[in-house]
Amino acid sequence: MPPAAGHVAAIRFGLGPRPGEVPPADPLAWLEAQLGPEAPLPPGPSAADGLRARQADEEDRAANGGMPPGRGRVPALAREEALAWARRRLATPQPFRERLVDFWMNHFTISRRGPLVNAVAGAYEREAIRPHVTGRFADMLLAVARHPAMLLYLDNAGSVGPASPAGRRGGRGLNENLAREILELHTLSPAGGYTQADVQALARLLTGWSVALRAEPFGFVFRAAAHEPGEKRLLGRVFGPGEAEGEAALRFLATHPATFRHLATRLVRHFVADTPPEAAVRAVEGRLRDTGGDLGEAARALIRLPGAWEPPLTKLRAPVDHVLAACRALGLPEERAEAVPAGLAALGQPLWRAPQPNGWPDTAAEWAAPEALMRRVDWAYTLAGRFGAGADPAAVAELALGPLIRPGTLAAMARAGAVRDALTLLLASPEFMAR
Repeated sequence: MPPAAGHVAAIRFGLGPRPGEVPPADPLAWLEAQLGPEAPLPPGPSAADGLRARQADEEDRAANGGMPPGRGRVPALAREEALAWARRRLATPQPFRERLVDFWMNHFTISRRGPLVNAVAGAYEREAIRPHVTGRFADMLLAVARHPAMLLYLDNAGSVGPASPAGRRGGRGLNENLAREILELHTLSPAGGYTQADVQALARLLTGWSVALRAEPFGFVFRAAAHEPGEKRLLGRVFGPGEAEGEAALRFLATHPATFRHLATRLVRHFVADTPPEAAVRAVEGRLRDTGGDLGEAARALIRLPGAWEPPLTKLRAPVDHVLAACRALGLPEERAEAVPAGLAALGQPLWRAPQPNGWPDTAAEWAAPEALMRRVDWAYTLAGRFGAGADPAAVAELALGPLIRPGTLAAMARAGAVRDALTLLLASPEFMAR
Protein backbone atom coordinates (compact mmCIF):
# COMPACT_ATOMS: atom_id res chain seq x y z
CA MET A 1 0.00 0.00 0.00
CA PRO A 2 1.32 3.51 -0.81
CA PRO A 3 1.89 5.95 2.07
CA ALA A 4 -1.27 7.87 1.14
CA ALA A 5 -3.46 4.74 1.07
CA GLY A 6 -5.63 5.88 3.98
CA HIS A 7 -6.60 9.07 2.18
CA VAL A 8 -6.98 7.23 -1.13
CA ALA A 9 -9.45 4.84 0.52
CA ALA A 10 -11.46 7.69 2.06
CA ILE A 11 -11.55 9.67 -1.19
CA ARG A 12 -11.67 7.12 -3.99
CA PHE A 13 -13.99 4.65 -2.27
CA GLY A 14 -15.62 6.89 0.30
CA LEU A 15 -17.18 10.34 0.55
CA GLY A 16 -14.12 12.20 1.82
CA PRO A 17 -13.01 12.63 5.44
CA ARG A 18 -14.88 14.81 7.94
CA PRO A 19 -13.63 16.41 11.19
CA GLY A 20 -12.86 13.89 13.87
CA GLU A 21 -11.97 11.15 11.41
CA VAL A 22 -8.46 9.92 10.76
CA PRO A 23 -7.37 8.03 7.65
CA PRO A 24 -7.69 4.28 8.30
CA ALA A 25 -4.46 2.63 9.31
CA ASP A 26 -5.55 -0.52 7.48
CA PRO A 27 -7.49 0.77 4.46
CA LEU A 28 -8.45 -2.66 3.11
CA ALA A 29 -9.82 -3.80 6.45
CA TRP A 30 -11.76 -0.52 6.77
CA LEU A 31 -13.36 -1.03 3.37
CA GLU A 32 -13.97 -4.75 3.97
CA ALA A 33 -15.81 -4.02 7.20
CA GLN A 34 -18.32 -1.91 5.26
CA LEU A 35 -19.24 -4.88 3.05
CA GLY A 36 -20.51 -6.97 5.95
CA PRO A 37 -24.09 -7.05 7.23
CA GLU A 38 -25.49 -3.55 7.44
CA ALA A 39 -27.46 -2.09 10.32
CA PRO A 40 -31.24 -2.01 9.84
CA LEU A 41 -32.35 -0.06 6.79
CA PRO A 42 -32.88 3.65 7.41
CA PRO A 43 -36.46 4.62 8.23
CA GLY A 44 -38.71 6.31 5.73
CA PRO A 45 -42.03 6.02 3.94
CA SER A 46 -42.61 2.90 1.90
CA ALA A 47 -43.59 2.93 -1.76
CA ALA A 48 -47.14 2.20 -0.63
CA ASP A 49 -47.01 5.24 1.68
CA GLY A 50 -45.81 7.40 -1.18
CA LEU A 51 -48.56 6.21 -3.50
CA ARG A 52 -51.16 6.81 -0.78
CA ALA A 53 -49.82 10.36 -0.41
CA ARG A 54 -50.06 10.84 -4.15
CA GLN A 55 -53.67 9.60 -4.18
CA ALA A 56 -54.57 11.90 -1.26
CA ASP A 57 -53.08 14.85 -3.17
CA GLU A 58 -55.16 13.92 -6.22
CA GLU A 59 -58.31 13.83 -4.12
CA ASP A 60 -57.50 17.19 -2.52
CA ARG A 61 -56.77 18.70 -5.92
CA ALA A 62 -60.09 17.48 -7.27
CA ALA A 63 -61.99 18.72 -4.21
CA ASN A 64 -60.34 22.15 -4.16
CA GLY A 65 -60.11 22.87 -7.86
CA GLY A 66 -56.33 22.58 -7.95
CA MET A 67 -53.25 22.98 -5.76
CA PRO A 68 -50.38 25.50 -5.91
CA PRO A 69 -47.12 24.10 -7.34
CA GLY A 70 -44.88 22.57 -4.69
CA ARG A 71 -47.69 22.11 -2.20
CA GLY A 72 -49.15 18.84 -1.01
CA ARG A 73 -48.02 15.62 0.60
CA VAL A 74 -45.83 14.34 -2.22
CA PRO A 75 -43.66 17.49 -2.59
CA ALA A 76 -43.21 17.58 1.19
CA LEU A 77 -42.29 13.89 1.21
CA ALA A 78 -39.79 14.41 -1.62
CA ARG A 79 -38.12 17.31 0.19
CA GLU A 80 -37.75 15.25 3.37
CA GLU A 81 -36.36 12.29 1.40
CA ALA A 82 -33.67 14.54 -0.13
CA LEU A 83 -32.71 15.86 3.31
CA ALA A 84 -32.61 12.34 4.75
CA TRP A 85 -30.35 11.26 1.87
CA ALA A 86 -27.99 14.16 2.58
CA ARG A 87 -27.97 13.70 6.37
CA ARG A 88 -27.04 10.05 6.04
CA ARG A 89 -24.09 10.83 3.76
CA LEU A 90 -22.84 13.68 5.90
CA ALA A 91 -22.59 11.50 9.00
CA THR A 92 -22.34 7.89 7.83
CA PRO A 93 -19.68 5.60 9.34
CA GLN A 94 -19.94 3.49 6.15
CA PRO A 95 -19.11 5.85 3.28
CA PHE A 96 -18.01 3.07 0.92
CA ARG A 97 -21.36 1.37 1.31
CA GLU A 98 -23.14 4.65 0.57
CA ARG A 99 -21.04 5.05 -2.56
CA LEU A 100 -22.15 1.60 -3.66
CA VAL A 101 -25.78 2.51 -3.02
CA ASP A 102 -25.41 5.61 -5.17
CA PHE A 103 -23.58 3.69 -7.90
CA TRP A 104 -26.39 1.14 -8.18
CA MET A 105 -29.06 3.85 -7.97
CA ASN A 106 -27.43 5.43 -11.01
CA HIS A 107 -27.09 2.08 -12.79
CA PHE A 108 -30.81 1.51 -12.31
CA THR A 109 -31.75 5.12 -12.90
CA ILE A 110 -35.18 6.53 -12.18
CA SER A 111 -36.08 10.22 -12.30
CA ARG A 112 -38.17 12.30 -9.91
CA ARG A 113 -39.17 14.65 -12.73
CA GLY A 114 -42.58 12.98 -12.89
CA PRO A 115 -45.00 13.30 -9.97
CA LEU A 116 -45.60 9.56 -9.82
CA VAL A 117 -41.92 8.69 -9.42
CA ASN A 118 -41.38 11.63 -7.08
CA ALA A 119 -43.63 9.91 -4.54
CA VAL A 120 -41.57 6.71 -4.41
CA ALA A 121 -37.94 7.62 -5.25
CA GLY A 122 -36.65 7.43 -1.68
CA ALA A 123 -38.53 4.19 -1.09
CA TYR A 124 -36.94 2.79 -4.26
CA GLU A 125 -33.48 3.28 -2.77
CA ARG A 126 -34.47 1.67 0.53
CA GLU A 127 -36.50 -1.20 -0.90
CA ALA A 128 -34.91 -2.13 -4.24
CA ILE A 129 -31.28 -0.97 -4.08
CA ARG A 130 -29.91 -0.70 -0.55
CA PRO A 131 -30.80 -4.25 0.65
CA HIS A 132 -28.88 -5.81 -2.26
CA VAL A 133 -25.66 -3.79 -2.69
CA THR A 134 -23.59 -6.64 -1.25
CA GLY A 135 -26.00 -9.41 -2.24
CA ARG A 136 -26.88 -11.06 -5.54
CA PHE A 137 -27.27 -8.94 -8.64
CA ALA A 138 -30.20 -11.12 -9.72
CA ASP A 139 -32.06 -10.22 -6.52
CA MET A 140 -31.44 -6.52 -7.09
CA LEU A 141 -32.59 -6.72 -10.72
CA LEU A 142 -35.79 -8.46 -9.71
CA ALA A 143 -36.45 -5.96 -6.89
CA VAL A 144 -35.91 -3.09 -9.33
CA ALA A 145 -38.15 -4.54 -12.03
CA ARG A 146 -40.98 -5.08 -9.55
CA HIS A 147 -40.70 -1.71 -7.83
CA PRO A 148 -43.35 0.94 -8.54
CA ALA A 149 -40.64 3.56 -9.19
CA MET A 150 -39.17 1.65 -12.15
CA LEU A 151 -42.50 0.36 -13.44
CA LEU A 152 -43.86 3.91 -13.50
CA TYR A 153 -40.68 5.58 -14.77
CA LEU A 154 -40.38 3.29 -17.79
CA ASP A 155 -44.13 2.92 -18.35
CA ASN A 156 -44.37 -0.82 -17.82
CA ALA A 157 -47.28 -0.36 -15.42
CA GLY A 158 -49.54 0.18 -18.44
CA SER A 159 -48.01 -2.45 -20.75
CA VAL A 160 -50.63 -4.89 -22.06
CA GLY A 161 -50.08 -8.06 -24.05
CA PRO A 162 -51.78 -7.79 -27.47
CA ALA A 163 -53.28 -11.29 -27.15
CA SER A 164 -54.22 -10.96 -23.47
CA PRO A 165 -57.86 -10.50 -22.43
CA ALA A 166 -57.17 -6.82 -21.75
CA GLY A 167 -55.33 -6.44 -25.06
CA ARG A 168 -58.16 -8.00 -27.04
CA ARG A 169 -60.54 -5.46 -25.53
CA GLY A 170 -58.36 -2.70 -27.01
CA GLY A 171 -57.16 0.57 -25.56
CA ARG A 172 -53.56 -0.04 -24.49
CA GLY A 173 -50.81 -2.13 -26.02
CA LEU A 174 -47.30 -3.44 -25.49
CA ASN A 175 -44.72 -1.02 -24.06
CA GLU A 176 -41.07 -1.94 -24.69
CA ASN A 177 -39.35 0.74 -22.59
CA LEU A 178 -38.50 -1.33 -19.52
CA ALA A 179 -37.50 -4.39 -21.53
CA ARG A 180 -35.21 -2.34 -23.77
CA GLU A 181 -33.45 -0.63 -20.85
CA ILE A 182 -33.04 -3.89 -18.94
CA LEU A 183 -31.23 -5.37 -21.94
CA GLU A 184 -29.32 -2.26 -23.02
CA LEU A 185 -28.42 -0.63 -19.69
CA HIS A 186 -29.06 -2.95 -16.78
CA THR A 187 -27.81 -6.35 -17.96
CA LEU A 188 -26.25 -7.41 -21.28
CA SER A 189 -25.48 -4.04 -22.93
CA PRO A 190 -25.45 -3.89 -26.75
CA ALA A 191 -22.24 -5.94 -26.68
CA GLY A 192 -24.37 -8.86 -25.52
CA GLY A 193 -25.83 -9.28 -28.99
CA TYR A 194 -29.54 -9.09 -28.22
CA THR A 195 -31.97 -8.19 -31.02
CA GLN A 196 -35.22 -6.29 -31.34
CA ALA A 197 -36.99 -9.64 -31.18
CA ASP A 198 -35.42 -10.19 -27.75
CA VAL A 199 -36.66 -6.76 -26.62
CA GLN A 200 -40.18 -7.67 -27.68
CA ALA A 201 -39.97 -11.09 -26.04
CA LEU A 202 -38.89 -9.59 -22.72
CA ALA A 203 -41.57 -6.91 -23.00
CA ARG A 204 -44.19 -9.65 -23.44
CA LEU A 205 -42.77 -11.56 -20.47
CA LEU A 206 -43.18 -8.43 -18.33
CA THR A 207 -46.74 -7.59 -19.39
CA GLY A 208 -49.02 -7.49 -16.38
CA TRP A 209 -46.21 -6.28 -14.09
CA SER A 210 -48.02 -3.20 -12.89
CA VAL A 211 -48.79 -0.86 -9.99
CA ALA A 212 -51.92 -0.31 -7.92
CA LEU A 213 -52.09 3.49 -7.87
CA ARG A 214 -55.52 4.33 -6.54
CA ALA A 215 -56.42 1.61 -4.04
CA GLU A 216 -54.83 -0.92 -1.74
CA PRO A 217 -52.39 -2.62 -1.88
CA PHE A 218 -50.75 0.55 -3.37
CA GLY A 219 -47.74 -1.10 -4.93
CA PHE A 220 -46.70 -3.88 -7.26
CA VAL A 221 -49.45 -6.06 -8.67
CA PHE A 222 -49.43 -8.74 -11.32
CA ARG A 223 -52.42 -8.22 -13.61
CA ALA A 224 -52.99 -11.63 -15.18
CA ALA A 225 -55.59 -10.24 -17.57
CA ALA A 226 -52.95 -7.97 -19.13
CA HIS A 227 -50.24 -10.64 -19.42
CA GLU A 228 -49.39 -11.95 -22.88
CA PRO A 229 -50.16 -15.69 -23.11
CA GLY A 230 -48.00 -18.28 -24.82
CA GLU A 231 -44.29 -18.99 -25.07
CA LYS A 232 -41.63 -16.32 -25.59
CA ARG A 233 -38.12 -16.90 -26.94
CA LEU A 234 -35.44 -14.73 -25.31
CA LEU A 235 -31.83 -15.11 -26.45
CA GLY A 236 -32.65 -18.59 -27.69
CA ARG A 237 -34.28 -19.72 -24.44
CA VAL A 238 -38.01 -20.43 -24.25
CA PHE A 239 -40.10 -19.08 -21.38
CA GLY A 240 -43.75 -19.80 -20.75
CA PRO A 241 -46.55 -17.50 -19.59
CA GLY A 242 -47.04 -16.18 -16.08
CA GLU A 243 -45.35 -13.97 -13.51
CA ALA A 244 -42.88 -16.67 -12.45
CA GLU A 245 -41.57 -16.99 -16.02
CA GLY A 246 -40.87 -13.25 -16.11
CA GLU A 247 -38.86 -13.64 -12.92
CA ALA A 248 -37.00 -16.60 -14.43
CA ALA A 249 -36.15 -14.52 -17.50
CA LEU A 250 -34.73 -11.73 -15.36
CA ARG A 251 -32.59 -14.17 -13.36
CA PHE A 252 -31.35 -15.65 -16.64
CA LEU A 253 -30.29 -12.19 -17.85
CA ALA A 254 -28.76 -11.30 -14.48
CA THR A 255 -26.32 -14.22 -14.66
CA HIS A 256 -25.47 -13.99 -18.36
CA PRO A 257 -21.72 -13.69 -19.10
CA ALA A 258 -22.31 -10.45 -21.04
CA THR A 259 -24.01 -8.99 -17.96
CA PHE A 260 -21.02 -9.75 -15.75
CA ARG A 261 -18.74 -8.10 -18.32
CA HIS A 262 -20.95 -5.01 -18.48
CA LEU A 263 -21.21 -4.66 -14.70
CA ALA A 264 -17.46 -5.09 -14.22
CA THR A 265 -16.72 -2.43 -16.82
CA ARG A 266 -19.07 0.04 -15.17
CA LEU A 267 -17.70 -0.62 -11.67
CA VAL A 268 -14.09 -0.16 -12.78
CA ARG A 269 -14.96 2.97 -14.75
CA HIS A 270 -16.69 4.49 -11.74
CA PHE A 271 -14.12 3.68 -9.08
CA VAL A 272 -10.79 3.42 -10.93
CA ALA A 273 -10.44 5.02 -14.37
CA ASP A 274 -12.49 6.65 -17.12
CA THR A 275 -10.93 4.15 -19.53
CA PRO A 276 -11.22 0.89 -17.59
CA PRO A 277 -8.00 -1.17 -17.75
CA GLU A 278 -8.70 -4.54 -19.32
CA ALA A 279 -6.96 -6.50 -16.56
CA ALA A 280 -9.05 -4.74 -13.92
CA VAL A 281 -12.29 -5.46 -15.77
CA ARG A 282 -11.34 -9.13 -16.13
CA ALA A 283 -10.62 -9.41 -12.40
CA VAL A 284 -14.01 -8.06 -11.36
CA GLU A 285 -15.80 -9.90 -14.16
CA GLY A 286 -14.23 -13.17 -13.09
CA ARG A 287 -15.32 -12.68 -9.52
CA LEU A 288 -18.89 -12.03 -10.61
CA ARG A 289 -18.84 -15.09 -12.85
CA ASP A 290 -17.34 -17.36 -10.21
CA THR A 291 -19.83 -16.31 -7.53
CA GLY A 292 -22.96 -16.15 -9.69
CA GLY A 293 -23.22 -12.37 -9.44
CA ASP A 294 -22.30 -11.71 -5.80
CA LEU A 295 -21.93 -7.92 -5.62
CA GLY A 296 -20.15 -8.01 -2.28
CA GLU A 297 -17.47 -10.22 -3.79
CA ALA A 298 -17.25 -7.91 -6.81
CA ALA A 299 -16.63 -4.99 -4.45
CA ARG A 300 -13.93 -6.99 -2.66
CA ALA A 301 -12.23 -7.64 -6.00
CA LEU A 302 -12.54 -3.95 -6.84
CA ILE A 303 -10.72 -2.72 -3.75
CA ARG A 304 -7.89 -5.16 -4.43
CA LEU A 305 -7.12 -3.81 -7.88
CA PRO A 306 -3.57 -2.38 -7.88
CA GLY A 307 -4.69 0.54 -10.04
CA ALA A 308 -7.20 1.61 -7.41
CA TRP A 309 -4.40 2.60 -5.03
CA GLU A 310 -2.11 4.58 -7.28
CA PRO A 311 -1.97 8.27 -6.37
CA PRO A 312 -2.31 10.91 -7.57
CA LEU A 313 -6.05 10.48 -7.90
CA THR A 314 -7.13 10.82 -11.52
CA LYS A 315 -10.94 10.46 -11.56
CA LEU A 316 -12.77 13.80 -11.70
CA ARG A 317 -15.35 13.94 -8.96
CA ALA A 318 -18.87 14.23 -10.34
CA PRO A 319 -20.83 17.08 -8.71
CA VAL A 320 -22.42 14.74 -6.16
CA ASP A 321 -19.00 13.54 -4.99
CA HIS A 322 -17.54 17.06 -4.96
CA VAL A 323 -20.43 18.54 -2.99
CA LEU A 324 -20.45 15.79 -0.37
CA ALA A 325 -16.66 15.84 0.04
CA ALA A 326 -16.62 19.63 0.47
CA CYS A 327 -19.49 19.63 2.95
CA ARG A 328 -17.93 16.83 4.96
CA ALA A 329 -14.49 18.53 4.95
CA LEU A 330 -16.05 21.68 6.44
CA GLY A 331 -17.93 19.63 9.03
CA LEU A 332 -21.37 20.61 7.80
CA PRO A 333 -23.79 19.51 10.56
CA GLU A 334 -26.73 17.29 9.74
CA GLU A 335 -29.17 20.08 10.62
CA ARG A 336 -27.77 22.10 7.70
CA ALA A 337 -28.14 19.24 5.24
CA GLU A 338 -30.27 21.38 2.91
CA ALA A 339 -26.99 22.79 1.53
CA VAL A 340 -26.24 19.42 -0.09
CA PRO A 341 -29.23 19.05 -2.46
CA ALA A 342 -28.97 22.78 -3.17
CA GLY A 343 -25.34 22.29 -4.17
CA LEU A 344 -26.20 19.34 -6.42
CA ALA A 345 -28.79 21.45 -8.23
CA ALA A 346 -26.36 24.36 -8.59
CA LEU A 347 -23.71 22.11 -10.15
CA GLY A 348 -26.04 20.37 -12.59
CA GLN A 349 -26.63 17.01 -10.92
CA PRO A 350 -29.91 17.35 -8.99
CA LEU A 351 -30.70 14.38 -6.80
CA TRP A 352 -32.49 11.51 -8.59
CA ARG A 353 -33.21 13.66 -11.66
CA ALA A 354 -30.99 12.20 -14.37
CA PRO A 355 -32.25 13.38 -17.77
CA GLN A 356 -32.19 9.93 -19.40
CA PRO A 357 -32.48 6.27 -18.30
CA ASN A 358 -28.73 5.77 -18.79
CA GLY A 359 -28.13 7.89 -15.69
CA TRP A 360 -25.50 10.47 -14.94
CA PRO A 361 -22.22 10.24 -16.87
CA ASP A 362 -19.17 8.78 -15.19
CA THR A 363 -16.27 10.32 -17.09
CA ALA A 364 -14.43 13.63 -16.80
CA ALA A 365 -15.28 14.68 -20.35
CA GLU A 366 -18.93 15.02 -19.36
CA TRP A 367 -18.28 17.21 -16.30
CA ALA A 368 -15.15 19.20 -17.12
CA ALA A 369 -16.49 21.90 -19.45
CA PRO A 370 -15.08 25.35 -18.53
CA GLU A 371 -18.48 26.72 -17.53
CA ALA A 372 -19.16 23.72 -15.29
CA LEU A 373 -15.79 24.09 -13.56
CA MET A 374 -16.38 27.81 -13.02
CA ARG A 375 -19.70 26.95 -11.36
CA ARG A 376 -17.76 24.73 -8.97
CA VAL A 377 -15.46 27.61 -8.06
CA ASP A 378 -18.42 29.94 -7.46
CA TRP A 379 -20.19 27.30 -5.38
CA ALA A 380 -17.04 26.62 -3.34
CA TYR A 381 -16.75 30.34 -2.57
CA THR A 382 -20.38 30.43 -1.44
CA LEU A 383 -19.99 27.31 0.70
CA ALA A 384 -16.79 28.60 2.32
CA GLY A 385 -18.52 31.88 3.13
CA ARG A 386 -21.50 30.16 4.74
CA PHE A 387 -19.80 27.37 6.65
CA GLY A 388 -16.09 28.16 6.83
CA ALA A 389 -16.09 30.80 9.55
CA GLY A 390 -13.60 29.89 12.25
CA ALA A 391 -12.04 27.10 10.20
CA ASP A 392 -8.29 26.63 9.97
CA PRO A 393 -7.66 26.21 6.21
CA ALA A 394 -4.42 24.31 6.75
CA ALA A 395 -6.16 21.87 9.09
CA VAL A 396 -9.02 21.39 6.62
CA ALA A 397 -6.48 20.71 3.86
CA GLU A 398 -4.66 18.15 6.00
CA LEU A 399 -7.95 16.45 6.87
CA ALA A 400 -9.32 16.41 3.31
CA LEU A 401 -6.22 15.53 1.31
CA GLY A 402 -3.26 14.85 3.60
CA PRO A 403 -0.20 13.99 1.51
CA LEU A 404 -2.21 14.24 -1.71
CA ILE A 405 -2.34 18.05 -1.63
CA ARG A 406 0.08 19.82 -3.95
CA PRO A 407 2.67 22.22 -2.51
CA GLY A 408 1.46 24.89 -4.92
CA THR A 409 -2.05 24.71 -3.50
CA LEU A 410 -0.76 25.02 0.06
CA ALA A 411 1.37 28.01 -0.93
CA ALA A 412 -1.58 29.73 -2.62
CA MET A 413 -3.74 29.12 0.44
CA ALA A 414 -1.07 30.59 2.72
CA ARG A 415 -0.99 33.75 0.62
CA ALA A 416 -4.79 34.14 0.60
CA GLY A 417 -6.07 37.29 2.22
CA ALA A 418 -8.97 35.65 4.07
CA VAL A 419 -10.09 32.28 5.40
CA ARG A 420 -12.88 32.19 2.83
CA ASP A 421 -10.43 32.70 -0.03
CA ALA A 422 -8.07 30.01 1.29
CA LEU A 423 -10.89 27.50 1.63
CA THR A 424 -12.12 28.33 -1.86
CA LEU A 425 -8.64 27.66 -3.26
CA LEU A 426 -8.67 24.28 -1.50
CA LEU A 427 -12.19 23.18 -2.49
CA ALA A 428 -11.69 24.32 -6.10
CA SER A 429 -8.20 22.86 -6.47
CA PRO A 430 -7.58 20.15 -9.07
CA GLU A 431 -6.60 17.64 -6.41
CA PHE A 432 -9.75 18.22 -4.34
CA MET A 433 -11.88 17.80 -7.45
CA ALA A 434 -10.27 14.40 -8.06
CA ARG A 435 -10.87 11.02 -6.52
